[in-house]
Amino acid sequence: MVQRLTCADIISTMSRRGKFITFEGLDGTGKSTQLRKLAAALRAAGHKVVETREPGGTATGEKIRRVLLDSATRGLSPLAEMALMFASRAQHIAEVIQPALDQGQIILCDRFTDSTEAYQGGGRKLGSEDVLTLHRVLCGNLQPDLTILLDSDLAMSVGRARRRNQLANDRSDKNATKRIDENRFEQQNRAFFARVRDGYLAIAAREPQRVVTVDASGTPTQTHRRIMEVVGRKLKTGAKNG
Repeated sequence: MVQRLTCADIISTMSRRGKFITFEGLDGTGKSTQLRKLAAALRAAGHKVVETREPGGTATGEKIRRVLLDSATRGLSPLAEMALMFASRAQHIAEVIQPALDQGQIILCDRFTDSTEAYQGGGRKLGSEDVLTLHRVLCGNLQPDLTILLDSDLAMSVGRARRRNQLANDRSDKNATKRIDENRFEQQNRAFFARVRDGYLAIAAREPQRVVTVDASGTPTQTHRRIMEVVGRKLKTGAKNG
């Protein structure tokens, strides 16, 4: 029988240094929803939690995000795209992630360098080597303590992401606010997203101690339950006595 670990169990496993947990996967797998659910559970257990995202997470990063995700930015080259991702990330680490780690907080981040390796390295066919080199140079090779890779049917994930973004666009138009357009990647074809998914699975195979693949094809509650088991198990395994 598998023992279920609660947030109370997780409390006792935290070290003084904070924990860095990232959520990865195709858009439409429920990353943002699951990140919020985990944040709420950890806060209920008494932890200080920082929720953030990439690209973005800082004032500078959010400006870069608008350039990267707006479907009007069609002419952006793959190399420029990758460079902007890392510009946002370097600022994010300096301004948000590292200070929170130093203060013993838990950082939950929607995407990190694995996304760049999957989307630009795999989807854009730039390869992994340059992505990992830039990560070492620009990010000090900072690695998450745990990466939760949400995986589900490719067509279902992409379709859900496209519908979500269309709803966001409709709401912004209806409210007469500045139009929100984050559809640039969703306009890619199925082959692109297949390469991205393959990139993620290759990372998980390469780094099984850090990356845990979670089946996200069930209900949000079922997926959250699986994530809580993973977080409790991995943090407990990685905790040092004394």
